[in-house]
Amino acid sequence: MTPRAAVPGFAARAASVGGSPVREILALTARPEVISFAGGLPAPELFDAEGLAAAFRQVLTETPGRALQYSTTEGDPALRAAVADRLTGRGLPTVPDELLVTTGSQQALSLLATALLEPGDVVLVEDPCYLAALQTFAFAGARVVPVPCDEDGVLPEALDALVARERPKLLYLVPNFQNPTGRTLPAERRRAVAGIAARRGLWVVEDDPYGELRYDGEPAPWLTGLPEAADRTVLLGSFSKIMAPGLRLGWLRAPVGLHRACVVVKQAADLHTSTVDQAAAARYLAATDLDAHLDRVRGAYRERRDAMLAGLPGALPGGSRWNRPAGGMFVWASLPAGLDATALLRTAVEHDVAYVPGAPFFAAEPDPATLRLSFTTHTPDEIREGLLRLAKALR
Repeated sequence: MTPRAAVPGFAARAASVGGSPVREILALTARPEVISFAGGLPAPELFDAEGLAAAFRQVLTETPGRALQYSTTEGDPALRAAVADRLTGRGLPTVPDELLVTTGSQQALSLLATALLEPGDVVLVEDPCYLAALQTFAFAGARVVPVPCDEDGVLPEALDALVARERPKLLYLVPNFQNPTGRTLPAERRRAVAGIAARRGLWVVEDDPYGELRYDGEPAPWLTGLPEAADRTVLLGSFSKIMAPGLRLGWLRAPVGLHRACVVVKQAADLHTSTVDQAAAARYLAATDLDAHLDRVRGAYRERRDAMLAGLPGALPGGSRWNRPAGGMFVWASLPAGLDATALLRTAVEHDVAYVPGAPFFAAEPDPATLRLSFTTHTPDEIREGLLRLAKALR
């Protein structure tokens, strides 16, 4: 028999970057009796399934040849026009040629990492940070450095000092209702960040998947719209939270040179995002009052947030702290010193309730006492029951 040689090994990045602990927790809590506050999942009963089904039927009946064919990398012109109109209506003048449709905003982040980052480049992130962004930057071989934060987000003086010392290639931010903390970067800090980017010279990635899920207060200005940062800020958006995540539709808005680079990277990645999904989304936006739909979604999520906030004093141990997010999907909590949210998760799951420990979201030294609680997936009654179970588990 011919001797069999070993196959070559995996790339170092495949061995060095771990899987998502959040995805592993979701698998652990797949039992239907578990009330899970772990996943950042929109409420499925609030999807406009009927409206989306009608949009798919129409494009497949009226223009099947176009809907099922290859398409341009930049994206469906009607969908890009609809996104541009929506951004313009929300205070950010935009034309379709500034936009690239992506397979979810997660792909947009991957395209930017490929277009901008060399191994060893420094990326600055909030502390804690969106977990999948940390994975993306790790796969790019970047050195990720956390920026000190408080309950309102990045501290401008600390950011300025880090940029001067580390000379980063880019800063990644989720300014509105951040994942995992739910916090929102105030307007004055956004202006400070824009000034630092202009003075020091770096790219800013403004990731905004939750911006239309506001329950209290008025929107802060787009970083992208501030004159100091307009030529160096990339805005990422998604239809996952406002229509349905299963569509896997997102977009990026970038200055012309970077836009072109991302188009070339996307050509190499997947040629283009699903033609039929883009066509159906464009038809849906043309035929549906999305703002009216979002009013219903926001009303339901506000009620669920309030139910969680009302129940946390009885659910978490004395001395715990948590915030009150003005929108989005998450409450960020800290248990008393000495308690470990990761160690306590197994006990919680035994009581048929789950959350996400905060430790994996930190780029450097984790805080083991932290946890993220998502309030969007369950009804207020289910939230109240889940918090009763959590109280028993944490005792």
